[in-house]
Amino acid sequence: MSFALPDLPYAYDALQPYMSKETLEFHHDKHHQAYVTNGNNLLKGTEWEGKSLTKIVKGSYGKNAGLFNNAGQHYNHVHFWQWMKRGGGGGSKIPGKLDAKIKSDLGGFDKFRADFVQAGLTQFGSGWCWLAAKDGKLSIMKSPNGENPLVHGAQPLLGCDVWEHSYYIDYRNARQKYLEAFVDNLVNWDYVAAMAEGAV
Repeated sequence: MSFALPDLPYAYDALQPYMSKETLEFHHDKHHQAYVTNGNNLLKGTEWEGKSLTKIVKGSYGKNAGLFNNAGQHYNHVHFWQWMKRGGGGGSKIPGKLDAKIKSDLGGFDKFRADFVQAGLTQFGSGWCWLAAKDGKLSIMKSPNGENPLVHGAQPLLGCDVWEHSYYIDYRNARQKYLEAFVDNLVNWDYVAAMAEGAV
């Protein structure tokens, strides 16, 4: 199963002013395309050729760094575009079942928001911060580079890209402002809830 760059589920200018058209053009068309191109080249002739993206990510972790880095980033970005929408974010838009789990497992939306932003802020260098599910319980995680919760026995439910290419055009070095804007204005909670089905 070769990698393919998905179309964005919205127009390039749909997430403004929180994420600019220029950022999406560079991030989707250049960065994500590079992971697809490099990933396809590195996949050829390996034992993971023809496997699902999830199996490639899990299988190549710790065994084939080049393939893993590109496959991991492809997986992360396929979902990243879906984790955002115009008019998203905030605590009032979380579907009931997921909202109840955030309250019981993470202490409520405000605590989740603070911990999620802090995870992204304290991820040194490039990486991601996550809302993940493991053994039916929600947790906040962070990971370097292209890693994600899949390789740590957990299911990613929401991820925010804290590589500089994700925010530098719009926020320069103000990573915290970017993370806060993501949680408050962009998160597509319906997509998060769909990923949580069967995981929590």
